Amino acid sequence: MSKVNPKFATELKKYGSDDFNACFNCGNCTATCSLSTADSSFPREMIRYTTLGLEGEIKASLKPWECYYCGECSTECPREAKPGELMMSLRRWLTAQYDWTGLSGLMYKSLPASITAFILTFVGVLAFAFNSNFDLEHMMHVGHMFEAIAIGTIMVVIFIPNIARMWYFTILQPKVKVPFKKYVSSLGEFFVTMFVQKRALDCDDNRFRWFEHFILVLGYLSLLFTTVFLDWFSTEYVAVNIFGYLVSAIVFIVTIDFVNSRMKKKKAMNQNSQPSDWFFVVWLFLMGLTAFMTRLFIDLDIIESNKWLYIFHLTILVQWALIIVPFGKWTHFLYRSFAMYFAKLKEK
Repeated sequence: MSKVNPKFATELKKYGSDDFNACFNCGNCTATCSLSTADSSFPREMIRYTTLGLEGEIKASLKPWECYYCGECSTECPREAKPGELMMSLRRWLTAQYDWTGLSGLMYKSLPASITAFILTFVGVLAFAFNSNFDLEHMMHVGHMFEAIAIGTIMVVIFIPNIARMWYFTILQPKVKVPFKKYVSSLGEFFVTMFVQKRALDCDDNRFRWFEHFILVLGYLSLLFTTVFLDWFSTEYVAVNIFGYLVSAIVFIVTIDFVNSRMKKKKAMNQNSQPSDWFFVVWLFLMGLTAFMTRLFIDLDIIESNKWLYIFHLTILVQWALIIVPFGKWTHFLYRSFAMYFAKLKEK
């Protein structure tokens, strides 16, 4: 039986949600949600767990990840308890529980800690540039190597242990018996969720948002492939250069709309943006923009006299790789994919 933590509601407020106590258990959110079924009655269930402080049940649950925050539940809530924002806050809290380093929770709860991390990485990049005597060729070579090394290191040191903890909380600890054959046969759910996010299509009035996310995922992964594996900044192949321009343009164009939506706050999902939400979209926008401009300056043969542009791009890249990807909102992309996979494993 799970232990009750009476201080859990206070702790969760640090992750964003502070209105869920207004809920009087009418069930309107569950009735409204287009993803809720007879077997999966959320977000109402998660509100009860949160109010009662049942941390064990929340850690064992995959339902916060099954929510795509269309905002209908928050819009229709008669008490303005914002159940959609609660589900978002639970995802942040769960991310902190999965993270063995404890840094995710620190970044989510403390804006000064996040800002300090960004400043330290900027100082590190600046120190590297000075140490390299601002040799652009050397800086670009090291920058390219950094991307490849960072991807492998973060995967091995951070993500694999964190996914193992997520598996322990949701499958092993609740004693869900899953035959090995099902682990293999259900892998398709992981890849479909990662690349297509098909469940989001079941949300009402969500087609355009789904399409934007789909294009952004393809653009981001393609930009990563182009810069890391095709060495976009050094290649002379015209086809690679054109492709790099295209995918980097897609990244910063789509993120412009995301930033604009958060600024206008017309939809429920954009009305309670936390610093981690802003860091994600703004840094993704800057990464696409600076990559595009760096390659453009290379092709115009003016990059040597504008080394500051590459240093700025490298700073954004380092901050993205060392802060936002392993400890920020980017992790939701990975955890949601595994959550759908684990949910498939739990199906009888």
